[in-house]
Amino acid sequence: MAETLESRKCSALVIGGSAGSLDVLLEVFPNLSSDINFPIIIVTHRKAGRDSLLGDLLKNRTKLTVNEAEEKEIIRPGNVYIAPADYHLLIEEDHTISLDYSEKVNYSRPSIDVTFQSAAQVFKDELVCILLSGSNADGVAGLKTVNNFGGLVVIQNPNTAIIPYMPQQALNEIKSAEVLDANSMAEFINNLIK
Repeated sequence: MAETLESRKCSALVIGGSAGSLDVLLEVFPNLSSDINFPIIIVTHRKAGRDSLLGDLLKNRTKLTVNEAEEKEIIRPGNVYIAPADYHLLIEEDHTISLDYSEKVNYSRPSIDVTFQSAAQVFKDELVCILLSGSNADGVAGLKTVNNFGGLVVIQNPNTAIIPYMPQQALNEIKSAEVLDANSMAEFINNLIK
């Protein structure tokens, strides 16, 4: 892993997850460095109508600025953006956020695939994407796009996932992915800082 990261520049980190991913996020965020110099975008499957519980939980566990993403917001280094419930989150060429209410992808809105794919087209080989626990295959097609653009694909070890289906589907498709246990992710993310 050290060789992979040594020459890699990270301009953005996108983390996607579904059922079981909250536990990983709550384990990782207290251990993230306050020196993070890239934006972090989080896409989790949340039901519409739920308040900003995820944002509040993360704000209380990190020194980084955490906010629910807003339309046309410019993504800035050292900030964490959470995809709002019931909207797809896309990254535009000018590094702004676009929120979209189009049809669900993989029964999900926000869809991890949609965000991974749009981020890959913008950040190409300077993108790092992490896929966490979940019960459907959302994220797999997106990670293929990230891989095709030269980005770094990281998948939670299914053996450490509360629901291993999502990371296992990704591993079945992307053999070159980095595989990390949940308890190694904070160190991995901190090592992306240049």
